[in-house]
Amino acid sequence: KRAGVPEMTLVRPALPSDVHTMHRFICDLAEFEREPDAVNATPAQLARALFDGSDTPSGRPALYAHVAEVNGEIVGMAIWFLNYSTWTGNHGIYLEDLYVVPEYRSRGVGTALMGELASIAVEHGYERFQWWVLDWNSAAIDVYERMGAVPMAEWTVHRLSGDQLRALAARRNGR
Repeated sequence: KRAGVPEMTLVRPALPSDVHTMHRFICDLAEFEREPDAVNATPAQLARALFDGSDTPSGRPALYAHVAEVNGEIVGMAIWFLNYSTWTGNHGIYLEDLYVVPEYRSRGVGTALMGELASIAVEHGYERFQWWVLDWNSAAIDVYERMGAVPMAEWTVHRLSGDQLRALAARRNGR
């Protein structure tokens, strides 16, 4: 047994009863990422995305989550969804949020969550598991690189949201 690793880290799929804790973790993560006022999502929206699916074209949930428990207390979460590579012809896992409460960091909880998602990817024949990490979060980058993750430095992320998203949709719809 490694020093500092909790004896009983259980990683399991999230349940509806976990939503409020996960929402609190999302708010804590936003604060850590220097965007404390950026979270507009509500627990109800998170629950709908994870367990209802009424907001998706298929009517099935498109978002997944796992939580890590130590001695019955939720101390971490991974929120993820499937993506698809036209090059590999396979789905992959995109990790949207990984969060571990501060007092459980460096104790194997994040690695347990990442390992669970890696296992899901391998079990289903997915060829990729990817995520973003802020360039200033050197502690996380070090952990990910020790796991064998490779930075995709040649790619630049682009985003449309808010007014820009609505303007492009309006052009498409002739407004």
